[in-house]
Amino acid sequence: MTAPAAAGLNADALARLGASLQRLVTAKRLPGAVWMIRRRGVTGCFERVGQQDPARGLAMHEDTIFRIYSMTKPVVSVALMRLVEAGRLQLRDPVAKHLPEFAGVQLGVERDAELLLVAPRRPPTIHDLLRHTAGLTYEFLEAAPVRRRYIEADLFSRQRSNAEHIGVLAGLPLMHEPGSIWEYSRATDVLGRVLEKLSGTTLGEHLQAAVFGPLGMVDTGFALPPEKHARFAEAFAIDPDSGAPTGMFDPRPPVPMQNGGGGLLSTAADYARFLQMLLSAGTHEGARLLGRKTVEFMTADHVAHLPRSGDLLPPDHGFGLGVAVKTRLGGATEPGSVGSYGWSGAAGTTFFVDPQEDMFALLMVQAPGQFDELRELFRLGVYAAIDD
Repeated sequence: MTAPAAAGLNADALARLGASLQRLVTAKRLPGAVWMIRRRGVTGCFERVGQQDPARGLAMHEDTIFRIYSMTKPVVSVALMRLVEAGRLQLRDPVAKHLPEFAGVQLGVERDAELLLVAPRRPPTIHDLLRHTAGLTYEFLEAAPVRRRYIEADLFSRQRSNAEHIGVLAGLPLMHEPGSIWEYSRATDVLGRVLEKLSGTTLGEHLQAAVFGPLGMVDTGFALPPEKHARFAEAFAIDPDSGAPTGMFDPRPPVPMQNGGGGLLSTAADYARFLQMLLSAGTHEGARLLGRKTVEFMTADHVAHLPRSGDLLPPDHGFGLGVAVKTRLGGATEPGSVGSYGWSGAAGTTFFVDPQEDMFALLMVQAPGQFDELRELFRLGVYAAIDD
């Protein structure tokens, strides 16, 4: 870390951001947090507050390990695009070309209170999976017959292998016609299995070889080995706002599942290496992971012409290949730059990359109930600190 001024950041504004997070800790609404802002190639802010494990009274540390949930998706998307660059697959490929389980996938159509199964007009593609237009869904969204099938199938189970998980998912009906609508979904779970089939290894092994190893991400993976248990972050057992159990997964016992849509653990410093690679147009410390034009393509809006389902995508954003992309200013309550991009995780972790400002910022917390509030508070604080 260097002085905030070297990154064009205002120290007083950064102190206000820290105070905002401290107030949530003091009010016992947030256990703790680690956050980082890196601009112009220097780290102008790397701070921590609160507790890593409130039940045991352990202080937060810069190297605390967090469940990052859906911040797994951009990592898997980058690994997939590396294979696209290598000519191992194309975005136009039907999913069934690589996963035959999807050859007979059907569309669920609700008529007269019954769910009818019909053939979709076209098959879902790899491009659809990357941009969440494959017709898949998530079971936690608004109740619907197809989503009830997801719930009945217990897709949140971590006791299946990726192959078994995708076998179950492929046997369920699609929620929408492929290519017709943006809906956040289990699409990246499927991409994880595609990576396994093409690499001949487990998803974790492939990500280690393709992303974590080259970037020096030494604390990122699907499992938490015993020697790292003491660095693991926990949420409050009960959400302080809703009174409901937080119910997050325990990564310590070994399980078959390596979920491409939300299973990774990481630290702020590790994930910062991944974000710096994206901000540097695909390079890291002289090594190129992705081509510059590939990163530009991934972070462009791929759903501008499509309707959106639900409210998970802010109104002034489109979606690229694994990340939300800001398309205009003034359409939502968060500042930013056109062309900035990012995503969040279910436990409240969040990041954004802003090429116009040569900056990225990330926040690591374990506070599921404050997902939207924390993301907005953090983004407002970061942009308020720009001092040039």
